[in-house]
Amino acid sequence: MLRAILPGSFDPPTNGHLNLIERSQRIYDEIYVVVAHNSQKKYTFDARERLEMMQELTAGWDTVHVHLWERMVVEFAQKVDARIMIRGVRALADFSYEFELSMLNKGLDPEIETIFMPTDAQYFVLRSSSIKELVRLGGDISAMVPPLVEKKLFERIPREF
Repeated sequence: MLRAILPGSFDPPTNGHLNLIERSQRIYDEIYVVVAHNSQKKYTFDARERLEMMQELTAGWDTVHVHLWERMVVEFAQKVDARIMIRGVRALADFSYEFELSMLNKGLDPEIETIFMPTDAQYFVLRSSSIKELVRLGGDISAMVPPLVEKKLFERIPREF
């Protein structure tokens, strides 16, 4: 069985994230979406909220499993016997960062391969910081995030207009 992990903070989950998951689950037997939590990082949604959103958004895919993880993602991959880590990239800047991270992970476990999956064109500019800024300004984010996430963002982030 070919298992892969797709880690991220998912703060917030976007249509780009869902696109990567949907495409990945057509390639791999099982996908483990790892909602990463770093206690040193400031999030818009706490770990439980991000986990619950991702669970609800992926509920229609039987081969997709969502888990919260507060340690190194390599350790999660080892725990579920996954040898592939999927990382989404939008542009060269993403690739540079993700490449360095993949080298670090390779040093921790040489058996885990990182697969870089470019985003589909319509999700090219989906950055969580940009989405949150649009919410603050009262902009339309309906094409960027699922309705569940849009509702939660507008409830969470005060508008400045």
